[in-house]
Amino acid sequence: MPPPTIEWLRRNPAVRTVRAAACDLNGIPRGKRMPSRAAERMLSEGTRFPMSALNLDIWGEDIDDSPLVYESGDRDGVLMPTERGFVPMPWLEAPTALLPIWMYHEDGRPYYGDPRHALSRVVKAYRDKGLTAVVAVELEFFLIDDSGRSLQVPISPRSNKRRKAAEILSIRALDAFDTFFTDLYDACEAMDIPADTAISEAGLGQFEINLVHQPDALKAADDAWLFKMLVKGLARRHGFAASFMAKPYQDYAGSGLHTHFSILDSAGGNIFNDGGNKGTDALRHAVAGCLNAMHDSTLIFAPHLNSYDRMVPDSHAPTGLGWAYENRTAAIRIPSGAPAARRIEHRVAGGDVNPYLMLAAILGAALTGIEDGKEPPEPITGNAYAQDLPQIPTEWGDAIDAFEKSATMPRIFGADLIRNMVMTKRQERHYMEELDPQERIDIYLDTV
Repeated sequence: MPPPTIEWLRRNPAVRTVRAAACDLNGIPRGKRMPSRAAERMLSEGTRFPMSALNLDIWGEDIDDSPLVYESGDRDGVLMPTERGFVPMPWLEAPTALLPIWMYHEDGRPYYGDPRHALSRVVKAYRDKGLTAVVAVELEFFLIDDSGRSLQVPISPRSNKRRKAAEILSIRALDAFDTFFTDLYDACEAMDIPADTAISEAGLGQFEINLVHQPDALKAADDAWLFKMLVKGLARRHGFAASFMAKPYQDYAGSGLHTHFSILDSAGGNIFNDGGNKGTDALRHAVAGCLNAMHDSTLIFAPHLNSYDRMVPDSHAPTGLGWAYENRTAAIRIPSGAPAARRIEHRVAGGDVNPYLMLAAILGAALTGIEDGKEPPEPITGNAYAQDLPQIPTEWGDAIDAFEKSATMPRIFGADLIRNMVMTKRQERHYMEELDPQERIDIYLDTV
């Protein structure tokens, strides 16, 4: 894509302020506010802030003993606009633009502790082999009334009633918040986020929106990151909260962020397509790579304490390392459909993930399987929860240790990111133990 220009602001003169923001390890935007007249200089010169700013904990605090802070003098990184360019922020009252940025070293090298650069590194590895990943994501989230002592479903603006029940694929549930969803789709159009179908899900006030597949993993991650910001911000304009936290209600299913992907060769052919239902050797190798890396990359798919409340048997979240054809109890599902669209669905991640790190982990794992020619175990049939499968870590501390000690993760992520992620999550785990359940919900509800 061409570099962004000032033309967008000139076509939108009502925009008087700009937010320049990068994505930190937790998916939280970090950056600066400026008048729109200052944005032209941003496009050519970028901006600077401490490299440690992309490695803060969930409260926005520095990481104790991080080499990015006192040891290095808390040195600056150079942040330049991504190819995304300016996008509107329709959840704010005043017309405002967001300029996504990402971090470089002083000498111009990408800083691979930046989640977007981490994904870019994986995309380059595909490109070097003449391959392109085609990616789509499904984002689940909750609409929540958090004005009282406990979380509950918001009152419908149409009926002025509160329906305290799960409503799978309910048109009534969608219609109850029709104004919100109409505004959401209009905002997605304005932000160039390819929102597709919306459904109601199994949790209280839970919904899912699919983003259309595209042959650009970086844009797919951008879209998911921006979509999460949009949903949370727009919900507040409508008088309630929206959250992508993995498990706000203990008695109902949590929110996932499922990823569908296929891989194209240099001629544009799907390397998973064998003309039938089973898929090619390349599909099996990619599945094997995903399964091989899944245990050690659980910290990416379940990055928070609350994430592990979702990953329990019979909860619509996978717990075993297995794959299957057309089976939603498995961690890896091969959907049915036309052979030309043969793809892999990775079902482990919660809605609370960082989209850049999630896609880097999934696509990077698939590529290691293809490179190594790995064969997966036999696909399962029936209920995956009832089978004797190797298990995904169910404790946050175990996932942190597995990520740190893994022999596979350095093939996907840079050493800086692995170190920073481990230090961040150990600090968060320490301080989360001091909080009661309500305080934990309060911090996760708006941040993830």
